[in-house]
Amino acid sequence: MDAPAFARVAFTDAAADLVRRLVGRHGPVMFHQSGGCCDGSAPMCYPDGDFLTGDADICLGEVPVEGLDAPVPFWMSKAQYGYWKHTHLTVDVVKGRGAGFSLEAPEGVRFLIRSRLMTEDESRHFGLL
Repeated sequence: MDAPAFARVAFTDAAADLVRRLVGRHGPVMFHQSGGCCDGSAPMCYPDGDFLTGDADICLGEVPVEGLDAPVPFWMSKAQYGYWKHTHLTVDVVKGRGAGFSLEAPEGVRFLIRSRLMTEDESRHFGLL
C-alpha cells in the first residue's frame, strides 16, 4: 500500500478550472496569502514572480493542477502561518469581486480559503507534533 500524499494546500475543481484559464491568459501563476485585513486576508493570484517573496514569507507548497506544465506555488506570510500552521487549506472560488490586484478580479469571482484542522498523521508528517 502506498503512503498517503501529504499537502498543506489543495484546489477545488472550480478553483483549478479558473487557475487553468488564468494560466492560459497570463502564463504561470502563484498565490500569496498575507493575512491582512479585508481582501488582504484572501488568497491573491499573481503572474508567477510578480509578487516578490522574501524572508517574511514561507512557501507552503506547489500545488499540481491537471493540464498545467508546472505546479502552482502557494506562499503565506510567516506571521499568518503562525496562526494557520495546524490547518490544511483548500483554495475555492465563489461569485463576487475580490481584490483588484488578484488576477481573477475581472472574472466576477474571487478566490477564498476553506480550512480544516490537520489530522494527527498530517501534523506528524509536517513536524507539528
